[in-house]
Amino acid sequence: MTILDPRRLFGQEGEATAESYLRRKGYRIIARNLRSSLGELDLVAEDGQVLVFVEVKARRTVGYGGAIEAVDRRKQKKMTRLAAQYLATHHLTDRLCRFDVVLLQEQGAKDTRIEHLKNAFDVPGNDLPW
Repeated sequence: MTILDPRRLFGQEGEATAESYLRRKGYRIIARNLRSSLGELDLVAEDGQVLVFVEVKARRTVGYGGAIEAVDRRKQKKMTRLAAQYLATHHLTDRLCRFDVVLLQEQGAKDTRIEHLKNAFDVPGNDLPW
């Protein structure tokens, strides 16, 4: 029997909640928890014709700030590299892409606030590794 780390379990529950939330908004989930030597993409989805790379952050306290603070410059660079790897691996060229962040903040025992930032950050053209 495997005992999961409570933090990992909390993160997995948060990703499942974010996935359900995005599906209700009309997104089509393509992949979840894609791991590579570079790291992990939480969710890859389609919003209409746009391919969306989604970072999910689950918080028990408000001490870490909102969704915008959840993805700093270092995390943005990592997500950009992971997205480039995904696009190259799947031979996707000329595809509109964006980066979203979904923050889940516990508000009590059974209440969770969801903050969704569409197009959470821009990737300057000269920073694109693809």
